[in-house]
Amino acid sequence: MSFIDTIDEADANEEVRAMYDRQSSFYGFLPNYAKVFSHRPECMKLWADLQNGVRRHMDRRRFELITFVAAHALRSTLCSLAHGKALAKYLSQEDVLRLARGEFPDSLSVAEVAIVMFTRKMSRNASDIVATDVERLREHGLSDAEVFDVAAVAAARAFWTKVLESLGVEADAPFHDMDAEFKHTLACGRPLSFRAHGAAVTAGVLP
Repeated sequence: MSFIDTIDEADANEEVRAMYDRQSSFYGFLPNYAKVFSHRPECMKLWADLQNGVRRHMDRRRFELITFVAAHALRSTLCSLAHGKALAKYLSQEDVLRLARGEFPDSLSVAEVAIVMFTRKMSRNASDIVATDVERLREHGLSDAEVFDVAAVAAARAFWTKVLESLGVEADAPFHDMDAEFKHTLACGRPLSFRAHGAAVTAGVLP
């Protein structure tokens, strides 16, 4: 399930057990990502605080749009699946697939198109962002505070994906039951057939 050994629920101390219980009660199962935080459960709380802070000033549609686009640009299969599914509550599934293919669905507003462009560029290489990229967001109605929010949400996703991907966290079983085209298109990094302790599999090759 990951490249590192994690603490079993039966062996967990009070702090780890409490973290596991919170995650399990929310999802109905203990996600693989939570297990790698068993060595530093306090970091899970810090991550939750960061997430709540950076998304507080935007609606859920914008948050999921930015998060999905950032996750896909960062080539995180796990986060692309999770937030692609969440974004499909606000866009059609086909429009989520179009975003994954690098397109701009008609359902996006002009401001959202600008946000997607900024997020993709920033996530691939933040040093490529220039003043005109920010000015484009302003031209479509975003305040400087909102521009900060976009950058902060995308940057937070970079932290999360790099922790999970570098530790080999696998996608949880429910993701394997998603629609075939949807899950295969969104599997932009590690394949869903990846096994952390099994034979090596080339990242990006879909099952």
